[in-house]
Formats: sequence, C-alpha cells, structure tokens
Amino acid sequence: MADHPFDVDVFLARPLTARLATNGPTGPAVRPVWFLWEEGVFWILTGPWAKLRQHVEADPRVALVVDDCDLATGRVRQVMARGRAELPVFDVPRGRRKLSRYLGPDESRWDPRFTGYLYGDPTGRGAIWLRLAPATLTAKDLSYAVEPPAGPASP
Repeated sequence: MADHPFDVDVFLARPLTARLATNGPTGPAVRPVWFLWEEGVFWILTGPWAKLRQHVEADPRVALVVDDCDLATGRVRQVMARGRAELPVFDVPRGRRKLSRYLGPDESRWDPRFTGYLYGDPTGRGAIWLRLAPATLTAKDLSYAVEPPAGPASP
C-alpha cells in the first residue's frame, strides 16, 4: 500500500460509516454502509432487503469514502477507494467480526435482526458480501489548526 499521511488500517478499524456509490440499472446511488476492513479489502453485508446487489450486478464499478471530522480538534481525515465490487457468499466468522465492531462483543444485546445472520443458515435470508479490493485507495489528512477560545477582555 502506498504511503499515506496517517495509518489507514488504524483509521479504518474504527466503527465509522462509509458511503458507497454505485451505478445500477436505475442510475447512480449513494448509500451509507457499515464495513469491515481486513487485509486491504472492504467487506459490506448486503442482501435482498437492499438494491445494492442489483446495482453491482448491473455495473460492478463502485466508489467508497470513509471520513471523520472533529470540529473541536480540527482533525479531518478521509479515505477514498475505487474498484470493481464482487458478491461472494456470506461467511459467519467475518460477519461476526464486522457486526461486533459496531454492536459490541455481547451478542445477547444485539438487535435480533443482526443475530439472524450468525445462526442457522445466513444464506437462507439472502445475506451476501459486497467485497471491494480497491484498485485505488487515497488517504487525505485535511486537518486544520483550531484557535483557542479568546479569553476575557483586559481592562
């Protein structure tokens, strides 16, 4: 991976929301998604409840951005990826790793709509992965200095 202005793996290990752009049969679409970043690949859970599969089957070219902005510190970072998405079969261990990032390690506290992917036959519910091994990955640090608040005026 190319040199980047910050540690991309550490940044993408955080439970941030990405935005995924596709160009499907009805035209372009952008949707927020949870993701798992493992060994240079983005993994996004999808299935029949979303039009994502149809979009990728019509045109596998996608773009993805993950960013954060902290107004208090002035930290602004972004990772942008482009490439051709694939739709591999869902596997439970990866699904558990992804969902634990966002929902925490205690599965008994998860909303039941998420645990259904981890028990029984997840493919019976139509769960699949969108896999993006980026052809290009760009990281930018757009952080800025934050001026300290002005103190009281002197007499």
